[in-house]
Amino acid sequence: MCWLPARYARRQPTQLGSAVTSHSTNQLEELIHTVRASKKYAAISEDLIRGVGGRELAARRNLKEAIKATKNKLHQVAGAFLDARPPYAEWLAQLDSASAEGDSKPITQDSKLAAICRDIMRHHASTRERIPMLDGFYRQIFAALPPVRSVLDLACGLNPLALPWMPLAPGAAYFACDLYADMIAFLNGFFRLAGVAGQASVCDLVSAPPRQRADLALVLKTLPTLDQIARDAGRDLLRALDVPSMLVSFPARSLGGRDKRMPEHYAERFAALVAAEGWSAERFEFATELAFLVRK
Repeated sequence: MCWLPARYARRQPTQLGSAVTSHSTNQLEELIHTVRASKKYAAISEDLIRGVGGRELAARRNLKEAIKATKNKLHQVAGAFLDARPPYAEWLAQLDSASAEGDSKPITQDSKLAAICRDIMRHHASTRERIPMLDGFYRQIFAALPPVRSVLDLACGLNPLALPWMPLAPGAAYFACDLYADMIAFLNGFFRLAGVAGQASVCDLVSAPPRQRADLALVLKTLPTLDQIARDAGRDLLRALDVPSMLVSFPARSLGGRDKRMPEHYAERFAALVAAEGWSAERFEFATELAFLVRK
């Protein structure tokens, strides 16, 4: 089930066969080395590069084309969402300074730490779009849930910094994963400074969905990008999650501000998936995001 509107969908590469020749193995290692040599992709999960690169090698005429296609794919699913190489050390220093001044823990919305978190979230396209409705977004959706004592935030980006606006149960555990190793290190530093029982890790959601149990999984604006890597990857991820509830959302417009009919397209396809799996879903509409609270 591809989430991209037909005019935006790209041809999916064929899957790699079970047998990999020594020649193709050598090409794959060269592809990985070349891609990771770029500063833009150096911190991305090697497992993800291996998976994408393997599929592109099987679909392209030569190594050069496969490398270019792999970089393009990685940009679509990750690089396009970050403004530039983030100054993680600088951000941690700002958070550390605010923490040293005695902000309450857990952090509240009106704390200095929360203000810094809001500023940092502006550097990622996904969280930047959510900032104007941050309080209402989580308050409205969490009101439909029992107390949430653990969260699994997938392809999290900078979303864990929205913790001050999430009405979680006291002492809730927060697990997050993304494909950037440097971002993960930053988030673990944030959890420590903010007094959060949290852990972030590098993950490849296509080849190895997390097995962490939680009360709620956050799958925010993630399915369309996963399906650019492998067909039905988003559906397979949702099936694999060991959670009773999932908050799944879709963008209401493209990164360039276009695609006014995107919500209708996503809603139709997601309704079909929910029905096929026998799940239930409650719909929430926001200015820049269409969300579904799914109960498995």
